[in-house]
Amino acid sequence: MFHHRPRPGVANLRPSSARPGNAGLPAALRLRPEPAEPPALDPHARPPEVARVEAVLLLADEPLAARRLAEVAGLAGAAEARAAVDRLKTLYDADGSAFQVDEIAGGYQLLTRPAYHPWLARLRRTGHELRLTPAALETLAVVAYRQPVTRADVDGVRGVGCAEVIRQLMEKGLVRTAGRHPSLGRPQLYATTRKFLRAFGLNTLADLPEAGALRDPGGAKS
Repeated sequence: MFHHRPRPGVANLRPSSARPGNAGLPAALRLRPEPAEPPALDPHARPPEVARVEAVLLLADEPLAARRLAEVAGLAGAAEARAAVDRLKTLYDADGSAFQVDEIAGGYQLLTRPAYHPWLARLRRTGHELRLTPAALETLAVVAYRQPVTRADVDGVRGVGCAEVIRQLMEKGLVRTAGRHPSLGRPQLYATTRKFLRAFGLNTLADLPEAGALRDPGGAKS
């Protein structure tokens, strides 16, 4: 009986379909690393349009109407500006910011919250605050609640002549002329200004506190 003897170097040949133990996998078969998870978005991050509105309000020295705010911030219109302001208000409330957006004098203005007033008052320089005497405050209240009002009507409510006080209020930009009353002599009428609304944090005259005794349902008298 004859035994087949493998030829040297032939029986140990590796089949072409087999791979050596130390061979790496082809690139196509290698396990790809799991994609890294995107970083979590900051819940307080400002979308571009909101950030622009915030920047505009920060620099504005007076309330800006929604249409004007949209124009400066490059927004589509007043509706988009109002939506951006609402989003900004939400962000300020969520992160406990010292700032808030108030509606004043028919526009939006970025202000500090009232709780911080005691500290901010220390930084105010003398003369920058609106200082009014009791007489000026009383006269301004009469004009605010009964406008448009004649000087004689203001005098009658206060019981003293108010010509000089009204003049001072006009110099401060809180009172303006508002036409003439149709009565004999056509006396001048007086009303408050937009600066008055800003100074007292009012959006419209409807925000004035109730003071029925000062209101005159019949309008100004001569």
